[in-house]
Amino acid sequence: MGLVESWGGNAFGWFFANLIEAVYNLFYALLHPSEWLAWLPYINGQMPTPEIKESLMRFIYYGASVELFFVVFLIFLIVTIFGFIYNRFMWGCVRVLEGFANGVGRIFAWAGLLMVLQQIVIIFMQRVFAVAEISLGFGISFTKDVSWWSEELKFYNALIVCLCVTYTFVQGGHVRVDLVYSAVRFRTKRMIDMIGSLLFMVPATILIWLYGWFFLWRNLVVPNPSASDSLERLIGKARALRWNVETIGFSPNGFNAYFLFKVLLVMFTLLVLLQAVAFFYRSYLEWKEGEDSEGKFLDKDPIGDPTAEMVAKIH
Repeated sequence: MGLVESWGGNAFGWFFANLIEAVYNLFYALLHPSEWLAWLPYINGQMPTPEIKESLMRFIYYGASVELFFVVFLIFLIVTIFGFIYNRFMWGCVRVLEGFANGVGRIFAWAGLLMVLQQIVIIFMQRVFAVAEISLGFGISFTKDVSWWSEELKFYNALIVCLCVTYTFVQGGHVRVDLVYSAVRFRTKRMIDMIGSLLFMVPATILIWLYGWFFLWRNLVVPNPSASDSLERLIGKARALRWNVETIGFSPNGFNAYFLFKVLLVMFTLLVLLQAVAFFYRSYLEWKEGEDSEGKFLDKDPIGDPTAEMVAKIH
């Protein structure tokens, strides 16, 4: 549209020009998916045409771009303003976002059990039966060195940390450093929560996303994309673009899928960003409706111990 170039002489002009162009960018992306998603059928395979390679480079560029930031910000503004007018809609957003966090967390929390069971199997196979390899599967077996299975335990731990973080937040399981929070009134607490979600959670997730996004793609494709590359430069690099998924381990026969940790970093950031929005909405609604709305629609798991339940409620 060219608004950023014509209005970008000062900070206000740049901000509102990007915000207006976000409408155009959003609908253009939705109506022209092939320009940035044509590479999907060729994941980790040969990309036959330059257009497909260019679509992947566009996806990489726009995944951590100013344009994407303003599209997400525009959607947040529209949803928030609508929610301010219709509080039932905002409560619905809270329930959906917190339900998503709980659902993902409850699924991947089972990785803790898998980690324990796999460690037991490794000990028995290595110490009791003295085998060098472990096979898993029926018919088509998946065989790896014992050291590979041992190092893979770190991946289970990463699954729990990255994908259960917002589930733990919803359940109130994170450690809170309380200096003034417990001593202030209910509505003041909600104000602190609103400010904290917007001034701390959101900026932190944006920074992690900007670093994590290119950190991920530098381990998936060559030539390596850089955060400092312009779209034109990345399109120029697309001629030599090919998949180069990182498969280097810390030991010769060890776990060799460390690129998955980079994927988890991006997923972690997205989950925390969504939870920051949910936390802001919940804090605003509880601030507006008063103490009677505290914990409204909150889906918390029962602990099972009355004393522990009371301690968690006080916390």
